[in-house]
This record gives sequence, structure tokens and C-alpha cells, in this order.
Amino acid sequence: MIHESPFRTALVRLCRGAAAFGLLAAQLLGPAAMAQPSGGPYGPVPQRYPVPKANHVYFVAPDGKAEASGASIAEPTSIDAAIARVVSNDAIVMRGGTYRTGGLQLNQGVTIQPYLDETPVLKGTRVAAEWESLGHNVWRTRWATLFPARPLAWWHADREGMQTPLHRFNNDMVFVDGEPLQSAGWPGEVGARGFFIDYDKGHVYIGTNPAGRLVEITAHDIALHRPSRSVHGKVSDRQGFTLRGVTLTQYAYRAIDIEGKKPSTRVSEEPTDDPVGPSPESAHGKEVVGTLLENVTISHCSRVAGYFRGDRLVIRNSLISDTGTEGIYVIGSSDVLLERNLVRRNNVQKLTGYYPAAVKIFNQSHRVVVRDNLILEQPNSNGVWYDVGNVDGVFVNNHVEGTQAGLFFEISKGITVAGNVFVNNQQGVRILNSSGAKVLHNTFVNSPAMFDRNERSAQGDHFGWHPQTGPDVNERMGHVFEGNLLVADAGVKGPLLRFEQAPVTCGKVTQAMASRVDGNLYLRATGAEGAQPLINWAPVPGMPCQTSLASLDAVRQAVPGMEARGRALLGYDGAVFRSPELRRFELARVPEGVEPQPVATDVRKLLGWTEASHLPGAFR
Repeated sequence: MIHESPFRTALVRLCRGAAAFGLLAAQLLGPAAMAQPSGGPYGPVPQRYPVPKANHVYFVAPDGKAEASGASIAEPTSIDAAIARVVSNDAIVMRGGTYRTGGLQLNQGVTIQPYLDETPVLKGTRVAAEWESLGHNVWRTRWATLFPARPLAWWHADREGMQTPLHRFNNDMVFVDGEPLQSAGWPGEVGARGFFIDYDKGHVYIGTNPAGRLVEITAHDIALHRPSRSVHGKVSDRQGFTLRGVTLTQYAYRAIDIEGKKPSTRVSEEPTDDPVGPSPESAHGKEVVGTLLENVTISHCSRVAGYFRGDRLVIRNSLISDTGTEGIYVIGSSDVLLERNLVRRNNVQKLTGYYPAAVKIFNQSHRVVVRDNLILEQPNSNGVWYDVGNVDGVFVNNHVEGTQAGLFFEISKGITVAGNVFVNNQQGVRILNSSGAKVLHNTFVNSPAMFDRNERSAQGDHFGWHPQTGPDVNERMGHVFEGNLLVADAGVKGPLLRFEQAPVTCGKVTQAMASRVDGNLYLRATGAEGAQPLINWAPVPGMPCQTSLASLDAVRQAVPGMEARGRALLGYDGAVFRSPELRRFELARVPEGVEPQPVATDVRKLLGWTEASHLPGAFR
């Protein structure tokens, strides 16, 4: 019934190959005209960038001279020199090629883009050309720019140290012919795909013969730093920069860091406490406003692609790939839009105990819209995580595949989750210790949905004030789960929908988490029915204050009014989707007795739907 065909490279190639068609469709239909993931193009779309109209244009090239004026294409300056000179509303036009640089500080609202259709690449590595053979298939070089690091103080070494060796937290990276090596614990462990660093002596060891190979080692821990304070003799203009068509890759720690009120931190310090403590929306996100990334590629950063702070941030049609603990990290910002991005392969080091997410939206961000993105290849990472104090999020028309939790909404208030497709995730959606989550007309394929709450509060919490930014223990309710399609093959065990709460809250937190659960369609393959529960429900009287329900009849008896219009087809052997192999998750046919469900006006407007009712799931 449901096939486990890998999405992976085939879909990426399909998206790229159909970029011209997809771009035309997007222009004709508009960003919200489709009631499901649009099919792309996701990630960067090839463009030809004319020289922008700006107060002053600086041309730069990989071999540009710092002393050159940069006033013409024939006299390019260096990227470092141009960054130091620009002021608000200037532009930097980059010739194609590799710029091995980093630590660029920019506090002005300027545009940075390619020259026409050329491809500029900022790299945080240098080439390592001098190697000594030690025998036993091990080679060594001396290296001056090293980035040792340790986990942050809240990491539980006694629990996680048996799974994640400490050397994985160092930020150095080594690449051979563009392929990353994996860190090792000592020189004898490097093998053909690993590297080891002796930080006391400044030596890097590899197990691949470097002769005739391009070996690159990290030399910079950041590409572009946007401070909120004065640099290059200029006061911050509080305007975000515009970055288009540029690749940033191979940076230790992160590629981009946009400050808020708090200066950017060292890797040993907590980078995300900005604001610190509960804060009104008017008090944060205003230091840098209006940053735009479009058709940008950020890859191979040892921790995150970027820390993004500031209201009215837009990241569109960008590729975020092969990162460490997070890809896109939005902090304390409002009115943010993330759309048509391709985010893949986060937590490549397989760190445990570090709460990874391909996209993290953190610390009291308001109205962050995540729309029509492709999130995939995340077996060791969550997909998109709204974490701590977020308000009124919007998560619509995304395709999320192969994650731990596709969407994680925690300690936050209000989100609309609609028109999304979740495929082969450990959990499609998880709503934890939050209120007001509306989960409507999504398609869940082998991706159960979960709503849960526990006793966690600001008193004695290991993250201190974080729980104060969300609903209190008795306020974690008001969820809606309607019009969804949940499909599971025989390999999926356990309930398809869970409402659960910690036993310690039994008898103390007694109001239901959900205000409405109705009109959902549950399809389960032959071989998975029988002893498998369909829904877990909490709270109910007595310990452990939750129960497992095997059918909708049992659900309706236990919870009057729940799933009055819902349908469950257990032991279903019919074709479900048009073509799961091609990721076509439209229903192949409408099962008998399944009726369209009403869709609220505000949700129809958000998704671009016109019909007043819609079949369960994301697709028409």
C-alpha cells in the first residue's frame, strides 16, 4: 500500500530539472494558489542578475586588489575592502570564483549579489598542500587556525557521553576533493574517511593520501557577521542586508551571524538567549530589520548555517545543507517568512543530547511563516521546531520527510498547521506544552501526530526561565485536529494520533488538550490492525490518566462528540495514493463514505483555497 521509495537525490534532480516550468507556474499561480506543497522549484533558481541601481556599486573579484577602487568591472577590489567601505543602500557585485575569506563585518543595509550569471563562492577553508607521511596510511600537516570546542554546559555528559565522543563537538572540518571527513579520536582511527587533530601540537592527521588531491581545512569560523554596533567607523543603520545568488560553505561554527541586542557569542557560550527572560514583542527584534536571503546556498557548517535575528527576515529559494546542530536558526524575531527553501542533512555529526532541528525558531518569535519548503534527509534531526515562547506561527504547504519530528511546537502559543505533507517521520507533528495549535487538512504518511504535556514549569527547570515564555501547566489546551488524512502501512506500530500527559499531572490537570477532533480519515494497512491502538487519549479519570482506543466507535464512546464525522478504515488494502513512488500523495480514489469537511474562512484564505469544504488531507 505505502512504499518506502527514497525521495532523496531523485526528487532534487527532478526539482532542478523542472526549475523553468516550476518558476513559470509559481509566477502564474502565486505563492498561495496551491493547496499543498507546490512541487518547487525548491532551493536556488539560476538567475542572471543585472547590476543593481544603488548609491554606489563596488565590483569585487577573487583576485581583486584591496587598494583598487572597485568602481568598474575592469578594476575590481577585494571583498574585504568593499565590505569595509559600503554604506546604506550601496551594492557589492561579485565576480564568479572562490573567495577564501571570513570574519567579514557589515552593519549597513546593502545588497550583495553576483555579476550577471556568474557563481561566487565564499569558502571558510584554505588548501593544505604540505603533508608528511607517517606510514601506516597516515599523513600529517601543521595547521595554525584550529577551532576546538566543547558542548554547552547543559549537555548531559553522564548520559550522552557514551554515544557522542567529545571530539565531535570541535568545529574543525577537513575536506578531500570536496567530500567531508569524519572526526576521529586518535591518529590510528582515521581510516580512509577520517581526520584527527592534536590541538596541543597543532597537527592535523588524515588517512587519505593527499598526493594529487585537493585537501581543505577550516580557517574561518564565520563568513558574514552583522553586528548591531559600530564597525569600520560606521554606526549600524539597523537595516538588514540583501544577499542573493551566493554560496557560503565550509565554515567552522556558522556562515552568517546577525546580532540582536546581545553581541554574538563564542562557541563556548549560549548563543540564543537574546532576549534573556520573558520580553514583550516590542523590546526585541528591532536592532536589524529587513534581512533578505534569496537563491543562496549555505552548506558544510560545523554548527549552524546561520543565526538570524531581526524582524521582517525573509529567506527564500535557498539551499541549507550538511550542517551540525541546526540549519536555519531564527531567534527573537517577528514577521519572518521562510519559503521554497530546500533544507537537508542536519546533524551530520550525529550528536546526541543537543536538540537538533533543520530549522529552529526560538525564543519569543512572533508570526513566523514557514511556507512551501522541502525538508528532508534528517534521520538524526527534527524538521522545523518552534521552541520557547513563540506566538501565532504559520506552517503551511510544506513537504517534510525522514525526520524525527517533522514539526515540533513547544512551550508556545498559537500555530496553524495546514496543507502539509509529512512522510516517514518518527512523528509528523508534535505539540508539547503549548496552547492553541490548529492542525488542519494535512496528509500524514507513516508519521503519527502527537499532542502532549507534562509538569515542566519555570520552577527548577534546567533551562531556567524558558517555560515562563509559554502557557502555564494548566493552560496547555485549546488544540484543534480536523480534516487530516493519516495513513500507515503495516510497519507502523502504535497509535496514529496521541494525546498524552505525564502521570505526575494526573488529577491536577484535568481539562482536555483538544477542543475539537473531528473529520479525520484514518487508513491502516492489513497486518497493522487488531491489537494496534488507533488513538491514545488523555486525560481520563484514574492513573495513569490516559487510555488507548482501538476504533472510532471506542473513541466516540469514551469521548462524546469526538470524531463524529471521522472515518477509520482498518485493514485497508486498496490503493491510497496516486503514486507514492513519485511523491504524488493525492488520493487515488475517495474511499466509500468519506465526505468533504468544512474549512474555516481564515484557513481557506491562508491556503488560497476557494471551496468551502475539502476532502481530508492536503490535496484536492
